[in-house]
Amino acid sequence: MESANSIASAPHPTSILLPVAHNAPSGTAGSRLARRLVEIGVKDVFFVPGDFNLTLLDHLISDPQLNLIGCCNELNAGYAADGYARAKGVGACVVTFTVGGLSVLNAIVGAYSENLPVICIVGGPNSNDYGTNRILHHTIGLPDFTQELQCFQTVTCYQAIVHDLSDAHELIDTAISTALKESKPVYINISCNLPGVPHPTFTADPVPFFLAPKVSNQWGLEAAVEATANFLNNAVKPVIVGGPKLRVAKAQRAFVELADASGYPIALMPSGKGLVPEHHPQFIGTYWGAVSTSFCGEIVESADAYVFVGPVFNDYSSVGYSLLVKKEKAVIVNVNRVTIGNGPSFGCVFMADFLNALAKRLKKNPTVLENHRRIYVPPCIPLNHAKDEPLRVNVLFKHIQNMLSGDTAVIAEIGDSWFNCQKLRLPENCGYEFQMQYGSVGWSVGATLGYAQANRDKRIIACIGDGSFQVTAQDISTMIKCGQRTIIFLINNGGYTIDVEIHDGPYNVIKNWNYTGVVDAIHNGEGKCWTAKVQTEEELIEAIATANDEHKESLCFIEVLVHKDDTSKELLEWGSRVASANSRPPNPQ
Repeated sequence: MESANSIASAPHPTSILLPVAHNAPSGTAGSRLARRLVEIGVKDVFFVPGDFNLTLLDHLISDPQLNLIGCCNELNAGYAADGYARAKGVGACVVTFTVGGLSVLNAIVGAYSENLPVICIVGGPNSNDYGTNRILHHTIGLPDFTQELQCFQTVTCYQAIVHDLSDAHELIDTAISTALKESKPVYINISCNLPGVPHPTFTADPVPFFLAPKVSNQWGLEAAVEATANFLNNAVKPVIVGGPKLRVAKAQRAFVELADASGYPIALMPSGKGLVPEHHPQFIGTYWGAVSTSFCGEIVESADAYVFVGPVFNDYSSVGYSLLVKKEKAVIVNVNRVTIGNGPSFGCVFMADFLNALAKRLKKNPTVLENHRRIYVPPCIPLNHAKDEPLRVNVLFKHIQNMLSGDTAVIAEIGDSWFNCQKLRLPENCGYEFQMQYGSVGWSVGATLGYAQANRDKRIIACIGDGSFQVTAQDISTMIKCGQRTIIFLINNGGYTIDVEIHDGPYNVIKNWNYTGVVDAIHNGEGKCWTAKVQTEEELIEAIATANDEHKESLCFIEVLVHKDDTSKELLEWGSRVASANSRPPNPQ
């Protein structure tokens, strides 16, 4: 994928022409699938073995350019493929039929919501069992093998059931190319007896994929640019706000070119963090309604025109539907449509084409940027602490900020880490990922595994709450096995803090673990892993120094003990507004 902070030098995406593999193993469906994965850029495949996929795994392992990574459970394998796709542009996982497929399903839903092309491969029943009344294990005891397929149909953009070799090549190729074109997950089910059977359609090297570039309707593009230019050039105080769909539209560079040409200040929606370069001189922070970066929310909401590029307005990003933006002042630029105010709306106009063309038509207008600079006051630093005073969360993130560079990336788990990580100022080339749309608790452990595997040159800093960690902790094991050097800050505050601020109750308190002890047990003396437990700023400083020096090549797990009520002020405000939205009474009937 295109890094938000290296977009200036990135080539403009027009098409994907994948090379022919001249010395690839050929002749079977298993080897063809392996070759196709390598061609599209997948070097690591995350899997959990099961009796229906073992033969397929044999053929994937036999490809010297594929590295198979066994995970502790299917959910984490899917999360790892999600994280890998964020870094590489596409990811893949392999599980077994139904018990594995339904376990990985939650991760695939998350990838679908975030527009990530994940190839989900399932080893399926023997081809001879289709159309019979046989009852198989790993099912609910009915002679119906479509239950798994039905579950995947609404959360993948293509489903391929391969139980006949005569069309296996077509189904596999269509599934993979559709994932790339639609930037959504796909589902491939291959009967367990087919991966190693030769077939004439697999004897030759595969013809390379060619994915034709998406081209805007020229008339629609010109009309959209003309109307938008008139709208914005007549405004006095316009701003630009970037959203999460910049990624799927591959429009980060075009976004920056528009900002450079217009002189408008640029903000980002919370789910767009990491896609907009924060070192840009016109960057003013995160627009998140009542919990925006200081002075950013005021600037955006007082503008007389705002360009939202690739936005998603849901209850979380709108802080319980409380944004003070007016539709008639907005230009909404979606992946393939532009809408100005309450109309007109122009279809078949692709985001990058539109932004590039619009940049040439706008008059430079730095009015709002100059106003922001007049009113801006730099953020204050946390209050001084007494010696051995219990560590505060804002002090923790002050030190995490100082750890960031172009050689690091941040993974933020759902919870208060969303809000604290959102306030981090990302240096050039520093990566950032979190899952805001789906918000699946525990996502970050598997995603960190996959993202770190794809980004071996970066040190990943993962901020994970104790409740989330308990959901998916096992694959710390896989990180150690893969020799990853991630730094994990486990924030131990005794429960589901984000839920506490929405609606408190005894169900938000969890059983405390000895988290460093758990990780030490998983480590078990094999591989490189170091743990520490910190309760004061002095201990934190020492732990960070150790992680960056003598254990810089190890996975470092730092458990941070903080008070259960120590949260960001943004979570307090956001939680009360989301609670208000959740508790709206039924409309009168």
